Amino acid sequence: MNAVVPLPIVLPIVGAALSLLAWRRQRIQRAISAVALLAALGSAVTVLASVVADEAPIAVRIGGSAPVIGIVLVADRLSALLLIVAVAMLAVVLVYAVGQRTPDERSRAYHPAYLVLTAGVAGAFLAGDLFHLFVAVEVLLIASYVLLMLEGSNAQVRAGTTYVVINILESMLLLAAIGLVFAATGTVSMALLPERIAALDSGVRWGLNGMLFVAFGLKAAVFPLFSWLPDSYPTAPSPVTAVFAGLLTKIGVYALVRTETLLFPGEQEVLLLVVAALTMIVGVLGALAQGDMKRILSFHIVSQIGYMVLGIGIGTPAALAATVFFIVHQIPVKTSLFLVEGIVERETGTSRLAEVGGLLHRSGWLAVLFGVSALSLAGVPPLSGFVGKLGIVEAAASDGQWMMLAVALAVSLLTLVSMVKIWVGLFWGEVMPVPPADRARGLLRRTPVMAGATIVAVGFGVAIAVVSGPLYRLCADIGAELLDPSAYIRAVTG
Repeated sequence: MNAVVPLPIVLPIVGAALSLLAWRRQRIQRAISAVALLAALGSAVTVLASVVADEAPIAVRIGGSAPVIGIVLVADRLSALLLIVAVAMLAVVLVYAVGQRTPDERSRAYHPAYLVLTAGVAGAFLAGDLFHLFVAVEVLLIASYVLLMLEGSNAQVRAGTTYVVINILESMLLLAAIGLVFAATGTVSMALLPERIAALDSGVRWGLNGMLFVAFGLKAAVFPLFSWLPDSYPTAPSPVTAVFAGLLTKIGVYALVRTETLLFPGEQEVLLLVVAALTMIVGVLGALAQGDMKRILSFHIVSQIGYMVLGIGIGTPAALAATVFFIVHQIPVKTSLFLVEGIVERETGTSRLAEVGGLLHRSGWLAVLFGVSALSLAGVPPLSGFVGKLGIVEAAASDGQWMMLAVALAVSLLTLVSMVKIWVGLFWGEVMPVPPADRARGLLRRTPVMAGATIVAVGFGVAIAVVSGPLYRLCADIGAELLDPSAYIRAVTG
């Protein structure tokens, strides 16, 4: 089974190399991408099944190296679960991009960059040490630079430049933090660091924790490190934005979960709670102030990250279980909302609320797809967003965090208000003139491949609600495992 663990990283890299060899044959590139992603998804499912059956993480030492400085891949319940959801959404968005046939899809660089991004995402989830987590993040960032500016428009270049500069600064800070961790402890292995960090002076621990928090917080787009996101994401093509919205910030959250529970448990509770509250408030207020669907959804990426940081800050098993469930729910829901936005923008030429209206009369099914995901994002029962937010709210109440509970509920209500704003502007407003050639077919029939991919993404979110019982029990096991890392440490150290 150990041989399967590296496959979600290796298969996309091999696929990227083959895609480069098929530079002038886009059909072959598409086939290679589809096979690589499906194979990676199958291997991820196999890994999770093995981890759950054995009730123990799987550690793979690359080259048989010692964990102190060697490369170790670790698959536990958390990493394997998130990897499955991530690769599944990457496969769905690939189909959507093929159906869109926009300039970014026609570009020969799209498929190699997309597969490299997939390898980076898988590497980040499976990394067993801080340095190779940094390497995986850099791999996906390099690919994201290409995807973000693939069309080469002026707006994309300007926003992409900001994105590149911010992430270069984040990478420098993260590399410096990892270097200081190694200097202080003699290792960067996440299995060996808990004991060695605990032996350090409190001031040194606080400094190392602060540097890692800023670096990963910048990647997760928490307050006040979020300003780059609403300016960068809306300029990218919709399939690219969907991937970024659903996955990239979650890599930062995943890193925060690992560092704050494994390396620095309970040391930054107050800071995390304050950051969580401000992230939720600023994100939702920014969304309410926007008049463009893409920018509203971009600000909601920020506001929803606040709920995840809140769960990390509370730090109880129940809070961490709810946080993991919330992350799993957010990946398909955010992805599907941006896929709906892509269909709207393709068919109307814009996603500005003041310039589009009456889409409900042109495509009731598109309105349904948006409505299901929007209500889930706002936390309306019985959808998956309600289950995740209820878990976080209950954890806050059990921990006596009444102020945070009030903030979480208020932000959820304002999220619903902003979703209604999109509904009224795009779907319920004045009917736009429709060309005669388009009247016979709805929007989804005009874009069947994009529509099919969007339906699958929305269905994935609904499926999470349907299986929320067993899935939440798995998340509860993950929460307990995060606070008792003994099995993780044994798997790595032997």
